[in-house]
Amino acid sequence: MKTHRSPFALLLALLMLLTGTVSSQAQTTTKKPWSKTAKGAVIGGLGGAAGGAVLGRVIGGKKGTAKGAIIGAAVGGAGGALIGRRMDKQAEELRREMAGATVERVGEGIKITFNSGILFAKNSSELTATAQQNIDELAKTLIKYGDTNVLVEGHTDISGNDAINNPLSIRRAQSVANYTQQQGVDAARFTVNGYGSRQPIADNSTLEGRQANRRVEIAIYANEKLKKAAERGDI
Repeated sequence: MKTHRSPFALLLALLMLLTGTVSSQAQTTTKKPWSKTAKGAVIGGLGGAAGGAVLGRVIGGKKGTAKGAIIGAAVGGAGGALIGRRMDKQAEELRREMAGATVERVGEGIKITFNSGILFAKNSSELTATAQQNIDELAKTLIKYGDTNVLVEGHTDISGNDAINNPLSIRRAQSVANYTQQQGVDAARFTVNGYGSRQPIADNSTLEGRQANRRVEIAIYANEKLKKAAERGDI
């Protein structure tokens, strides 16, 4: 037996559906993080690689945002293995040339950590001469090994307050990105974030821990062009 609905009932059902959709959209609004995107960088939705990067940050945990971005950008399989071998070569060159930084191979990418004492004077975002020498070498390698994205993140210890630490962390990260770009690396490859004191990697109650927490991290990982080439076996 067929059932018939009155026009009023159909209209009521439609109104309830529309109201639920608007309510759902309103609940998804979130606060913007303390971050800045370098000129030319593109931030998309949560599909594809962007979604993977978000998931990777969750996997990386609050102590590994740069590492999480690398994990989230991985393609895996034979293509991932080819990218990994390419990153092995790049990381080895960086280790030889960048004495003032810690260079790690993570998944299909590279994580670089600068202690801020090497990069900047206290409470400053102006690069030291030693920092410039290290970033000169980084720029040479980034130019040699193209088709990668570069994430630069600034971090502080808990000294001071958010009003000081948040902008200081972004200025320091931006200084590293700007100087690298001045050496000829395409600005479109960069994303810059600042986290203030919110991403510690060591105990802030000790002098050594606070020194470790004052840092700039760089993540280098394949862009879409390199991923597609790797999947075809063309690298």
